[in-house]
Amino acid sequence: MFPIYLIGYMGAGKTTVGRLLAQKLNCPFVDLDDAFAEITGLTTGEYIRKYGEHAFRRAEKDCVEKLSELPIQKVVYATGGGYPCWEDNMECLKELGTSFYLRWKNEHLARRIELSGIEHRPLLQGRSGSDLLAFVEWQMSGRASFYEQADYIVDADFDTLQEDNDNVLAMRIIEILKHIN
Repeated sequence: MFPIYLIGYMGAGKTTVGRLLAQKLNCPFVDLDDAFAEITGLTTGEYIRKYGEHAFRRAEKDCVEKLSELPIQKVVYATGGGYPCWEDNMECLKELGTSFYLRWKNEHLARRIELSGIEHRPLLQGRSGSDLLAFVEWQMSGRASFYEQADYIVDADFDTLQEDNDNVLAMRIIEILKHIN
C-alpha cells in the first residue's frame, strides 16, 4: 500500500490533499517538487530554464528513485503534474507503491489554478479565463490517459468549489485504503 503517490493536473490539490491525508494516516508527507529542490539545489522552474525540460524530467525521475530507497516507506507523496506523463513513470509509481489520480473537471481545474495564483506556474503566465481553460483542456487531452493508469481514480465530482473539497478527497482515499488492507 505505501508509499502513496498522488497524481493529477496542477491545481488538483495533490499537495493540499497529500498533507491532509498524511496527517490522517499519521505519516510524513513529501511534495516531490520540494524534494527535487532540496536534492538538486534548484526549483523545478530554475532547473528547466537552466537545463531544459528533458533534463528536468530525467532528474525528476532520479529524485523519485532516490526517495524510494529511503528506509521510511510509509509516506504520502505529491508528484508534479507532468511526472506521470513521461516515459514509463506511471509504471514506476505503480511498482513503488499505490497511486491515486485526483480527477477534476477541466473548468474546475482552471478555476482552482486561478484562485491559487498563477504567478508560481511558469507555463501559465499571462493566461486567465477562457484562455486558461483552453490551455488546461489542451494539456489534459494529452495527459488524461497517463493519469488514468493510476491504481485508483478519485473523482472530484463536486458541483461547486468549496473549502472542504480537498478534505473530502482525502477522506475518499482513506475509504479506499480501508478496502485494500
